[in-house]
Amino acid sequence: MTDRHVISASILSADFTHLGEEIAACESAGGDWLHVDVMDGHFVPNITMGPFIVAACRRATRLPLDVHLMIEEPERYIEAFAKAGASGLTVHVETCPDLSGTQKKIKALGCRAGIVLNPPTPVDSIDPYLAEADLVLVMSVNPGYSGQNFMPETIAKVADVRRRLDALGSSAWLEVDGGIDVDTLPLMKRAGATAFVAATAVFKHPQGPQAGIKSLRNAIANS
Repeated sequence: MTDRHVISASILSADFTHLGEEIAACESAGGDWLHVDVMDGHFVPNITMGPFIVAACRRATRLPLDVHLMIEEPERYIEAFAKAGASGLTVHVETCPDLSGTQKKIKALGCRAGIVLNPPTPVDSIDPYLAEADLVLVMSVNPGYSGQNFMPETIAKVADVRRRLDALGSSAWLEVDGGIDVDTLPLMKRAGATAFVAATAVFKHPQGPQAGIKSLRNAIANS
């Protein structure tokens, strides 16, 4: 288990008319990663960003780009996202019939390979892939839209994944995404999470993204 905790600021809630400025604000405030949510309108009920947005983010920041592929047949697109500048590519167990092969392809492209669990999906479904995962993402909302309410029942799921990773001696990141703010982050940290995706808590903070990052950093330090 890593002894470091990171904040991955999700641009899903950013003001795209000032995206470069908001990314710069996150970076200067001490954000660790930039999270890019890719949705296809099929696997999840929303359509968002493609490789061109990842490429634009790459030009705007030196932060690692944490790219979450909420799409069907992600294996068809991982090379394009890797070439656009993704640092990590995270795919859903629900959409990958050959998850092991997809993870190997992601690693061969020089990216961190992650696997994702939606709230209804049992943890057992990722057991065959945990040993080779660089990151495990547990969704704490049903994916598709930012600003949803945190699902408390996912705390136990995070704790379950943490036990399994520790049993393997894995150094993989354990990431959480959905309704993460200054109140819910400590709950997930205590359950064993090490990476925290935040969209609304960063980009919709009343005092701006810098204040949002700083508030979350304080929540990590004080929990």
